[in-house]
Amino acid sequence: MPKAQAAHPLTTPAVSPRLLWTSLAVVALMLLITYLVAFDQGAVSRSGMYLHELMHDGRHLLGVPCH
Repeated sequence: MPKAQAAHPLTTPAVSPRLLWTSLAVVALMLLITYLVAFDQGAVSRSGMYLHELMHDGRHLLGVPCH
């Protein structure tokens, strides 16, 4: 009687785990920066008026309403 073989042989994933985690970290960082520039009104970025004014000018540059 022949031995039963697996239906699908085991293969390596198409994307390496290192690339996956790096991509996820980049996306998370981009989302954080987008939040800080577009939506944060000083609630999270409590580093003084310099960062607030920089983000405020960035909002105007990107066309995001802030007033």
